[in-house]
Amino acid sequence: MAMNGSAVPGDDVVPQMNVTPLVDVVLVLLITFMVITPLLTKTFWLHVPQQRTEEVDPQHLADDPPLVLRLERDGTMRVNGTETSLDDLPDRLRRMFAARDDHVLFFDADDGVSYGFAVQAMDQARAGGAVTIGLLTQDLAATTP
Repeated sequence: MAMNGSAVPGDDVVPQMNVTPLVDVVLVLLITFMVITPLLTKTFWLHVPQQRTEEVDPQHLADDPPLVLRLERDGTMRVNGTETSLDDLPDRLRRMFAARDDHVLFFDADDGVSYGFAVQAMDQARAGGAVTIGLLTQDLAATTP
């Protein structure tokens, strides 16, 4: 009796692999990956502000110092060195912005200030008329000549 194409009775039996199930599995995986691959790409829309390089006259900074909102670790809040509260901040900023051409406020918070308090302060500053809020990473007096 011959098995697997063996015509001589004393020859060893040579196993043959059934390729059909292997091809079926590979085709199913191929189709699955072809369907899933377009779904894996994600698009993030990022709006980056345009960079403007304009020289600022140091004399202009001396005449009209920038508004700086400073939050201290103990919960005190100062606008250009004058202490204020969270509730009085919008009114104070409205009066200060009324005398200025720009509505730019620099925000500086101590490392120990809680995140929630900092967000509340920025919300109140926005309610007070601050259009642009710049975050300070260095002392503003150290960067001016």
